[in-house]
Amino acid sequence: MSNIIANIPYFIMAILAFSLLIIIHELGHFALAKLNGVKVHEFSLGMGPKLFGIKGKETEYLIKAFPIGGYVKMEGEDSGSNDPRAFNNKTALQKLSIVSAGAIMNFILAVVLFAIVGASQGYIIPIIGEIVPNGAAMKAGMQVGDKITKVNNVSINKWDQFINEISISKGGNVNVEIVRDSKVKTFSLKPIKNEKENRFMIGIGGTQKKMNFGETVSYGFSQTISTSKQIFVFLGTLFHGKVSVNDVGGPISIIRISTMVAQTGITNLMVLTAMLSVQLGILNIIPFPALDGGWIFILLFEIITGKKLDDKKVGAVNYIGFILLMALMVFVVLKDIISPLKF
Repeated sequence: MSNIIANIPYFIMAILAFSLLIIIHELGHFALAKLNGVKVHEFSLGMGPKLFGIKGKETEYLIKAFPIGGYVKMEGEDSGSNDPRAFNNKTALQKLSIVSAGAIMNFILAVVLFAIVGASQGYIIPIIGEIVPNGAAMKAGMQVGDKITKVNNVSINKWDQFINEISISKGGNVNVEIVRDSKVKTFSLKPIKNEKENRFMIGIGGTQKKMNFGETVSYGFSQTISTSKQIFVFLGTLFHGKVSVNDVGGPISIIRISTMVAQTGITNLMVLTAMLSVQLGILNIIPFPALDGGWIFILLFEIITGKKLDDKKVGAVNYIGFILLMALMVFVVLKDIISPLKF
């Protein structure tokens, strides 16, 4: 019982982080809908039964029972409407801007969060800032202040590159080239495996450096791009059947993981939230009916061909897609409840 009470603040942080993903996504749709003069009936956070709502001039702002998503309900989105402010009566380019805004906002959120993390943590450069006593590096003669320039003839510009080269050595001898007092020196040493961290190390730490504004923005973009690549690789393995259904989690798993990560610090929670934001953005542009990607595919087709698809047929396809999507969501949620992920 005491553990449950102690974890409540972290659980609340996890819920807020998850809600932020949904709010930002739907806010993108909402803002572009308003900007393009589309009538918005509902702006909802969560799905299922209504908990409470506030009625604005023409839009009702809702909080619903299940925090597994959200939506912006626009006039003429699922069926034809004669209202000049209806979604279906806007140009294909206007509709494309509205539909794609959600995913774009998720990518923007990821860039901002990664940039904040970069600004708070800085980054590590390949200059030895600390050295482990009696470690492989010290025994070889390396010193604090040495600038690492090459590992096995591979040029090193970033600390991550150095870590990678040591890792792929698999414990074999490595030649590390450094610059000390403007002189180039080369050391041959054998990395030692750290069983706790499950990686090879030579017993040194890099030098922490603060980022300026330009570097933090660049870091935000680079981390977002890197995360996107990793997600596409995962999706590739998923479609090729190399990933088990047990490896896929839903909102409950996300909140559970986020709660655990929140216990390790707000910075780590921000990194996870940024990664989830990228994931949400990518999943939403998959060309499946009822997802933003389904609309994007249709609208790009209309823009390229100059032919407008029948609103009723598009609405019917999106309705079927929505039912399938809800069925998948129910399956994933039930899976989370019945067989929670083990950590």
